[in-house]
Amino acid sequence: MEILAFGVQADEKPLIEQAFAASRHEVRCLDVFLTADTAPIAAGYEVISTSVNASLDHRVLQTLAAGGTQMVAQRSTGFNNIDLEVAERLGLTVARVSSYSPYSVAEFAWTLAMAVNRRIVRAAIRTRDFDFRLDGLMGRDLHGRTVGVVGTGKIGEAFTRIAHGFGMRLLGWDIAENPACRELGMTYVEKERLFAEADLISLHVPLLPATHHLVDAAALRAMKDDAILVNSSRGGLVDAAALVGELRAGRFTGVGLDVYEAEAGLFFLDKSLAGIADDTLARLMTFPNVLVTSHQAYYTADAVRQIIETTVGNVLDYLAGRRGENVLVPRVA
Repeated sequence: MEILAFGVQADEKPLIEQAFAASRHEVRCLDVFLTADTAPIAAGYEVISTSVNASLDHRVLQTLAAGGTQMVAQRSTGFNNIDLEVAERLGLTVARVSSYSPYSVAEFAWTLAMAVNRRIVRAAIRTRDFDFRLDGLMGRDLHGRTVGVVGTGKIGEAFTRIAHGFGMRLLGWDIAENPACRELGMTYVEKERLFAEADLISLHVPLLPATHHLVDAAALRAMKDDAILVNSSRGGLVDAAALVGELRAGRFTGVGLDVYEAEAGLFFLDKSLAGIADDTLARLMTFPNVLVTSHQAYYTADAVRQIIETTVGNVLDYLAGRRGENVLVPRVA
């Protein structure tokens, strides 16, 4: 069988092709993302694979089902981009990658935190111009300061272990406590207290209706004026317009964003010539204490291999009629 894969990055393509070849199936890799405009390409493909920035709303899912698609294998943990109720009604099987290397995201979150704290981007730009002054580059020790970890699952735990290595005071918030984080010395508190006391806040929760704009205007106002905020989870966790307002008021030492709530149609694409019409994102990127990256926290060779291996396994389970642990919507007999 030939599987159609949407939104494949150049670095991913050989890994995907090798993995499916080893399973004795072929794969056609496309660099375009699955949208209402590109969905007709899937006609005739029983199985397709999508990336995190695909749009699988009712229109796209109806087009896929009408074209003969029966299984969607998403190459990500998050699935807020998929209308699961519509998929179930159409009889589609939907699977995701429930987990991969938590270190990839946790380490990148720390990369963002350290970059904004120590003004790494500004320093690198200066030294390329042979400007070796230190004016405006002063950071601060994180040792002894307080970190607030919002979401203490596998990624949050990995982030916490690094924070423990820095010698930081650990605060956590989650619907369920992680004993491993407790053993490291974490104190679980209400999120309002975490926002108010933390010098560094890092987000590691999924995007659900209950977590949409978890960091809203009130949460931002509660934070310290010199706090650092890092989001490497899902863009919709942060009210970006409210964040712009706080930044305009001169608040926060730094903000590191690997995700953005309206990133679909922007991230993973080259917009250098066309520019962007998103005023909020454009405004965010004008602040010298804000660092935006394009949803690359997961993007290590280790994590991508695990994602692809799990995706191939999900497809093989579907073809064998098995319901694997990663299935979100079951196959309808």
